[in-house]
Amino acid sequence: MTDNTLRTSISSLRGVGPKLRLRLEELAIDTVEALLFHFPLRYQDRTRVTPIGALQDGVEAVVCAEVRAASVVPGRRRSLIVKVDDGTGLLTLRFFHFRQTQVQQMKPGVRLSLFGQCRRGNAGAEIVHPEYRIGADNPLLDQALTPIYPTVEGIGQAVWRSLTDQALSQLTRSPPEDLLEDAADEQFSLAEAINYLHRPPAGATLEAIRAWRHPAQLRLAKEELLAHQLSMRDLRAKERAFKAPVINSNGEFQRRLLSRLPFEPTGAQTRVLEEIASDLNQPVPMLRLVQGDVGSGKTLVAALAALAAIDAGYQVALMAPTELLAEQHLRNFSDWFAPLGIELTWLSGKVKGKQRSATLDNIASGHARLVVGTHALFQDAVIFQRLALVIIDEQHRFGVHQRLALTQKGEDQGMPHQLVLTATPIPRTLSMLAYADLDCSIIDELPPGRTPVTTSLVDNQRRSNVIERVGNACREGRQAYWVCTIIEESEALDARPAETTAELLREQLPGVSIGLIHGRLSSAEKEAVMGAFKAGDIALLVATTVIEVGVDVPNASLMIIENPERLGLAQLHQLRGRVGRGATASFCVLLYQSPLSQNGKLRLNVMRESNDGFFIAEEDLRLRGPGELLGTRQTGLMTFRVAQLPEHEDLLEEVSQLAERIAQLHPKNARRLMDRWTGERRAFARV
Repeated sequence: MTDNTLRTSISSLRGVGPKLRLRLEELAIDTVEALLFHFPLRYQDRTRVTPIGALQDGVEAVVCAEVRAASVVPGRRRSLIVKVDDGTGLLTLRFFHFRQTQVQQMKPGVRLSLFGQCRRGNAGAEIVHPEYRIGADNPLLDQALTPIYPTVEGIGQAVWRSLTDQALSQLTRSPPEDLLEDAADEQFSLAEAINYLHRPPAGATLEAIRAWRHPAQLRLAKEELLAHQLSMRDLRAKERAFKAPVINSNGEFQRRLLSRLPFEPTGAQTRVLEEIASDLNQPVPMLRLVQGDVGSGKTLVAALAALAAIDAGYQVALMAPTELLAEQHLRNFSDWFAPLGIELTWLSGKVKGKQRSATLDNIASGHARLVVGTHALFQDAVIFQRLALVIIDEQHRFGVHQRLALTQKGEDQGMPHQLVLTATPIPRTLSMLAYADLDCSIIDELPPGRTPVTTSLVDNQRRSNVIERVGNACREGRQAYWVCTIIEESEALDARPAETTAELLREQLPGVSIGLIHGRLSSAEKEAVMGAFKAGDIALLVATTVIEVGVDVPNASLMIIENPERLGLAQLHQLRGRVGRGATASFCVLLYQSPLSQNGKLRLNVMRESNDGFFIAEEDLRLRGPGELLGTRQTGLMTFRVAQLPEHEDLLEEVSQLAERIAQLHPKNARRLMDRWTGERRAFARV
């Protein structure tokens, strides 16, 4: 049986007119098959009545109970409070929006059938704005679990259920082919798994579904992860099908740079440089990811790789996601390269007019040997003469398609080699997915002299004590960061903005020189502030998270991070890495806003207990998932439909081996799996 019937247009379904078709296409749903692979986000269990005494916190349920009391409570938010009882316990119903007729309905003794999400607190069980029906003889029950679909404005859940009912009918008549080698051994066929997740029957193990461990979910997750692995292998094969310039440097520039350094590279740096040198000496493009914890020396490794290409007569492009980080690279590389007679070229979106034209001419002529910049580097107007190496810092901020756009600029003399850096340690399970097209090197050794940072958690109520501590440190000649999460006042956030914080600290710390830096300052303003901080003219730098990466001030030994509960662990670790860069004992204070959620406490305790970026990344993945860890918007194929991390990481080893077998033995099935699951999301790969 083929899948052709399922590939008919979505317009073939009853009720899909031009307007609805356009709405569905916003979600990349243009065929019946695409609709079938648009799975529910969650399920409501309206198949049974749950006693009040058995209600679980955060779980939706149907309840049948009798009104005991009802009253309108005045206050900032006037509300209708109804107490109901079913003999097993008391439940509070709270309505913030209500009519007088509802108040009159809720008389003691009235029977209710209701549905909503229970919240348990100090006052007991409560449901806010439940659906309800007067009379418990006809409860709000369904025959099966009710699916709730991800949607866009204009498509309600009733429409989704109507459309998927029709699609499931076609699925029964024309099931898609099982393309897994061991499909016969699976508990569910592909069609059965699809049907089950759209319409779980009454009595389905909802706990397993919520934990993403139901056999139907595992069946589909396995196939989706397999399709992803095949797509990444396909991307890598296409990249490596191109010729690349063979870079066989005599190492003169590298030796001269190393002779000027006051330290020796670590063993880990030397090992990674040997791996890079071996790649550059091949006629196929290097595709290498270099991971390293904060301060492990990735920048020096990148500089030595760039010198190998420059020494061989080629051009190098170095791209960073923000101007601040790109400018930091420009300064570091200039300090190292200027004594070697190598000038750097700067290109960002703010380079305009005659200066931009001159810069583009310099790049096109080949005179610009190392070009440093932001995303402006991969714009169409930028043409390289002999681009042989592309270095990309913080790859996850860009996305695969942007990396490819830059590498295409060297195709005239061969595909450039690619060196991707990240100071955000990536859990092994995640790198198997997000960076499966890259070879991975890890700098797992810190240079001597780095001091571990002691981290403490302090409630914002003790803010005055923290300010006093900062003042004492600054007066003793040390320097400090005070990191805020936003720039200006916002009603939506309870975080002190950087500008207000700087003003308050100036009032409370007279005699302490305080600077302010954030993303809205011009490049010249940011450079002036950072220059003054590095020179010691500023003792306390109030900053937003623009200082997350790239800023290196060895004398800074104290960091205060406000509202750390708003940031991911990886980002907190990056920020903390700005201190502890010298020999002085260094400290990081996480100034949190109470009350903290249980998850918030777990996350911040990880920061207090560990300075190991890789351990922290694993915990970040466990607590937040891959989308937030990498930034879902940039990760392309990481937006899975069924597969979840870390819930399905135990499938990855099997999937990796399976991908290799299918790619070699069943290439047509591999292509069909990719089309089925990733479709147009592989558009960034050149076909």
